[in-house]
Amino acid sequence: MTANSQTSPLSPSSRTASRIVSWCDARRWALLVSGALVAWSLALFLLVRSQYTSFELGRFDLGNMVQAVWSTAQGRPLETTMAGGEQITRLGVHVDPILALVTPLWMLVPSPLTLAAVQIAAVSLGALPVFWLARKHLGSQKAAALLALAYLASPWIAWNAVDAMHPKTFAIPLFLFAIWFLDNDRLGAFAAAAVATAACGELMGVTIAALGLWYAFARGRRREGLAIAVAGAAWTAVALFVIVPAFSGDESAYYGLYDHVGGSPSGILETAFVDPGAIVSALTEGRDVLFLFLLAAPLLGLFVLAPGMALVAAPQLLVNALADSGGPADPRHHYLAGVIPFLFAAVAIGLGRLAPDRRVPVSGIVLGVSLMLAVLLGPWPGIEREPIRYEIEAPRGHAEVLRRAVALIPEDAPVSATNKVGAHLAAREYLFTVPVVRHAEWIVVDTRDNWVSHGGLPFLVERPPAEVRAFSERISQSGMWETALAEDGVFVFRRLSR
Repeated sequence: MTANSQTSPLSPSSRTASRIVSWCDARRWALLVSGALVAWSLALFLLVRSQYTSFELGRFDLGNMVQAVWSTAQGRPLETTMAGGEQITRLGVHVDPILALVTPLWMLVPSPLTLAAVQIAAVSLGALPVFWLARKHLGSQKAAALLALAYLASPWIAWNAVDAMHPKTFAIPLFLFAIWFLDNDRLGAFAAAAVATAACGELMGVTIAALGLWYAFARGRRREGLAIAVAGAAWTAVALFVIVPAFSGDESAYYGLYDHVGGSPSGILETAFVDPGAIVSALTEGRDVLFLFLLAAPLLGLFVLAPGMALVAAPQLLVNALADSGGPADPRHHYLAGVIPFLFAAVAIGLGRLAPDRRVPVSGIVLGVSLMLAVLLGPWPGIEREPIRYEIEAPRGHAEVLRRAVALIPEDAPVSATNKVGAHLAAREYLFTVPVVRHAEWIVVDTRDNWVSHGGLPFLVERPPAEVRAFSERISQSGMWETALAEDGVFVFRRLSR
């Protein structure tokens, strides 16, 4: 027997060198993901800052969140003014108390851009659990890094990050962290992530329940998984049937989005039994089919390789598809928060079913497709979210006129404003939305902004510009207001002393 045959294939020094090479390789890919995460966040923040300073962002949703956070800092937790003019705690509309956690940062840097920066940074962190999941299940640092970069490259992730802002968007990274913890049986850390996720919205509990069922059956942890499912379902039930009515005095205003299929959770269940065709029809509209296609495209539909994890997205997909409004079936909006984390997690897990030599190439293809779609569909300059029928292009210098209009308004004065200028006036107790005036002392109208208050549901509707101009004429001719500014279609009115 030779001396070589009596020794291990690798000497201690060789094993140490191998570990160093492996550590360096892991560090290299981790640094690549971290660097991309920071660069992505900075690029999107600069984009949002440009949109904000040019008055492209609206009171709905950015201004709503600013007012709620500002009110919290003033000792009135999550108080906001509804589109119809009612003063209400936000919990009567959406049960998303996680928004209050932004208050300390607002107190340090009191700017709407603080909220936007927090949202972008939070969404970017979702790349980390994608990287960790893929590294665990694919056994490849490179494949894991490519999928994490694909997460950042996804046009839908970018759109949600810059959709300034909505607490539901925080659920994207939080769900991904929850999946990571659950996949590693770290139930304590999962519980913390799940509680934070539930605080992002009243419907998050249903998705947490679905995740619990995945854990029960895919991982064989029946008792723990069923306990998670029960807790998640209970949260949504309490939020919808106890918290919202307690703070609003009525059922959720958003039930109106489901009038054609029952108008409430119990109504939808009843419709499913007595008129299942109505449910099927709502779920198979062209926009819903397009929505599924757009979701699948950046990931090449590879989430089907881990169908159990992908199915966790089903509850939110059903909610989106059943809605009357087209917004929930648009991947550029925050309604995607309960869907997309599970598709990425399913890809990160499912690619482990491929042969080892195919995992890196397929991950690279996913990244390439995501980058291509990001260029074509992402929220970058020159790419519009959607056309607005009555939009009037603002001339150069219009934003400067709006800045002068905002500067005229005292900080503590109740004000009524059109949507986009309202985002700059939201840090106050009373912010009404044109044509609602109530006890406003000032009115700011941009006649090029034709999204105005709706009397029912708590959001805006689009009207012809003539209606906004007619409102301005009524105010100027009423004898109750004096005109403080009239330039370039922007009007500022101050209430005369009574």
